[in-house]
Formats: sequence, structure tokens, C-alpha cells
Amino acid sequence: MSTENPPYPPDAKPPYLRLDGPNQWLAEEVLPGFHGLVDEFFARLGAVADGLMEVLSSGLGLEPHYLRTRFGARPLSFAKLIRYPATPPGEAGVNEHHDAGFVTLLLQHGVGGLQALNPDGAWIDVEPIPGALVVNLGEMLQEMTGNYFVATTHRVVTSQPRFSSGYFHGPDLRTRLEPVPLAPDFAAAVAASLRHAEAGFMARREELNAGRGVMSSTGAGVYGQQLWNYYVRSYPENVRAHYPDLVE
Repeated sequence: MSTENPPYPPDAKPPYLRLDGPNQWLAEEVLPGFHGLVDEFFARLGAVADGLMEVLSSGLGLEPHYLRTRFGARPLSFAKLIRYPATPPGEAGVNEHHDAGFVTLLLQHGVGGLQALNPDGAWIDVEPIPGALVVNLGEMLQEMTGNYFVATTHRVVTSQPRFSSGYFHGPDLRTRLEPVPLAPDFAAAVAASLRHAEAGFMARREELNAGRGVMSSTGAGVYGQQLWNYYVRSYPENVRAHYPDLVE
């Protein structure tokens, strides 16, 4: 599900604008209360994410509302309600990746399986804590801060069925991911850290097909293009079905 915006024209350009529009809801008699519950989920977690943006803005030496002003006139956030079956040995329920957006707020519903890659290159379990949200930083924030904030590399490996509710806070698809005006100390800190200086972005599908590493790409420059790259990489059959004129 996503923020309920009116649709762009079906032939809108750039193509990523076609990702924005209203949801397709099941009838109320089929799933009573679901639409209202999702609306409440967006409202509550959106407010938490807006508060986090103020904290991050202040931490970067900017006015508290600075990052919110960069979100544009038509912000587009997403939610995913996911069921993971038990992970087969040696595999992952979802492989290592970054989220494309700004920040992700995640409910684990009491069952572990989420793992994050720490600065030493080791996978650590993100244990569920009752009443707590997991916060992942996304690639949009990494690009806008010149790698001062690095997107969280994570995956899911679970020994039992697992439910996960994720909220992905995002801006207007047209938002340019130009660097925010940071003091020189921030760039110096990035240059002094190999982990930050060499942090990459999720590779595009054509780059993966050419043999490039999963995290070896560069930023997309525009949020909508970054999101489009994600869909083409992760859901190629769906994209091909709905946008046959845009993908091979």
C-alpha cells in the first residue's frame, strides 16, 4: 500500500511517476476494517517518521524542519505487510539489501529473523523488543548526506513463520537527492571512515546481470528513479506485466 495520491496519467514521463496513485482495496465485506486500519498505520508511523526527521535534521546542524521541506508537495510513503515462511537451510527469506527510501519503521510482531550487517562485516540478530520499532536508514538519506548516514544492510533468515509490518517514509517522487548543506566536519568524518567513504548503493538490474556486486552502484539522483530501479530489480515480472513498453 502507498500514500493515497491521485494518479498521474498512464503515459506520464518520467516513467517512475506511474508508480504513484491510489491503492486497490478489497471490499469492506471481504476484509472488514482493513482500509481504516491501514490509514491509521500510515498516520501514526508517518508522525513518528516526521519526528525522526526533525532529530536527524538537528543532528546534521540544520533547522529541525529542513528535511521535511525537501520532501516536496506530494510525499509518497509505502507499507508492506509481509509473511515469511521458515527459511530453507543455507538460504534467506529476503537477501541482503538496502531500503530505497528515507527511513523504514518496522514491527516484528514478536518473531525474530531480521539481521543487520554491523560495521565489522558480521550479521547480527535484531531481536524483537515488545513495544519497540526497528529503524532502518535508507539510500535516499545516504545519498543526501554524502554517505554520512549509511543505509542499513539487512536480510531475513527465520526458523519459523514470521510476520513483518514495514512503513517506508518517502518524499515526492520528483525529489532530487542533492546533498544537504553540511558543515565541512561531516565530509571529513566520511573521508576518515573507509566504511562510509566506500559505501555503495543497490545495483540496478542490468548491473547485476553484468556481474556487478549487490552494493556496488551509485546513487540515482532522483528519488523516483531510485524507487523505479528497486521495482525493476526486485519484481521484474510484475514490472514487465504492467509496463511492457518500458522494460525488456
